[in-house]
Amino acid sequence: QVQLVESGGGLVQPGGSLRLSCTASGSISSIYAMGWYRQAPGKQRELVARHINGDSANYADSVKGRFTISRDNAKNTVYVQMNSLTPEDTAVYFCYAEGVVLSTTWSVGDYWGQGTQVTVSS
Repeated sequence: QVQLVESGGGLVQPGGSLRLSCTASGSISSIYAMGWYRQAPGKQRELVARHINGDSANYADSVKGRFTISRDNAKNTVYVQMNSLTPEDTAVYFCYAEGVVLSTTWSVGDYWGQGTQVTVSS
């Protein structure tokens, strides 16, 4: 199976920065895309940023210019650098991996991490 482990969440003051990391482990042959969603209390889960093989990235309008997603394919790891954070960025951030091909069965699936809390508050 595949496990996604996130790290880097925490409490930060408005205007501050955080860097989230997520590593996928298991019998992985390849991953089509990795990225981040977030869910604030009482709100639906929303896409934050997505990185597709070939170095293509998508961002939510609310984070464009402030967040930067990057990926290390050799380590099956995705990062998101979050700058100029505001209280509206407070949420649980979930890592996901899309189009994961398992080297043992050649099956393809999507996987989610457990989430990491990001709180922006003074």
